[in-house]
Amino acid sequence: MPPTPTIITPTTTTTLKTAAGKYFQPSTSRKEALSLYREILRTTKAFHWCDERGIPWNARLRKEARKEFEASREERDPLMIAKMLVTGRDCVQKIQQKLNEADRAAWERIERDSSRSR
Repeated sequence: MPPTPTIITPTTTTTLKTAAGKYFQPSTSRKEALSLYREILRTTKAFHWCDERGIPWNARLRKEARKEFEASREERDPLMIAKMLVTGRDCVQKIQQKLNEADRAAWERIERDSSRSR
């Protein structure tokens, strides 16, 4: 038998917030946010090139990340905080995966080109 769908009503959203708040304490969200921010800063080190105005992408990305985190600093809703953290973590992982794929492809081209020249 398929599971019964959850119907969200004004009273259940309060219950959900309370349930999320019980398991998602402010200290946990702070640690998660700091961890995500540090991961973003580490990931931006891989962006060595400059944009069309000559500004290094890593500096631009760090500035944008800082601005996003500062804008979200006052958020108190545990569900919204969790959503932002999950979305941020997912985006960072996708970017890291694409960078790794590009790096792997570059190394394969280098190896292929170096073996042709022998």
